[in-house]
Amino acid sequence: MTELPLFRSRVVPVVSINAAEEAVPLAEALLEGGIDVIEITLRRPGGLPGIAELSRRALPICVGAGTLLDGDDVRRAADAGATFGLSPGCTPALAEAALRAHLPFVPGVMTPSEVMAARALGFKLLKLFPAAQAGGIAMLRAMAGPLQDVRFIPTGGVRADTLAEWLREPNCERVGGTWIAPADLIARGDWAGIARLAREAGAIARTT
Repeated sequence: MTELPLFRSRVVPVVSINAAEEAVPLAEALLEGGIDVIEITLRRPGGLPGIAELSRRALPICVGAGTLLDGDDVRRAADAGATFGLSPGCTPALAEAALRAHLPFVPGVMTPSEVMAARALGFKLLKLFPAAQAGGIAMLRAMAGPLQDVRFIPTGGVRADTLAEWLREPNCERVGGTWIAPADLIARGDWAGIARLAREAGAIARTT
């Protein structure tokens, strides 16, 4: 239930957009920088329309819908064309909605008990969120012993200067971060700046 669509990047840019018109140039900037995945959260008005626009354009980028909080969010994300979904947490109802929608889903966890609960629902790829506040890399290492068949996408508080350290952990599948496409660069339409940050993050990931 956590099989993700195929994409190469081990870094997942997490973005919030105000208008659908921002989605395509943003995705093109990430692709120019060598990143073929994006998590568009549903926190702002442009989220769902932006996902739908990228689905319509069929750009070679894997589009995840973030901040899925309930079954309605899951259904709307799937209808918009998201190829996978992510949440800051997990409930049985949310997991069931993702299953019914045939949407690959990465639930969020913060504690070993939450990891075990998600694992019992069939999820073994989890979003550690908020990663820094949950204990950071030390928490990831602590979970590796008793929870050996679970892998994580740490998100929240991950920075460019800590990216390599996260990715070196054997149970770190990928890393999510907002620094690659920050809100101020999106607002200014600084797509070249975002492409540069994507290249830098990709270079770190490839050499780690």
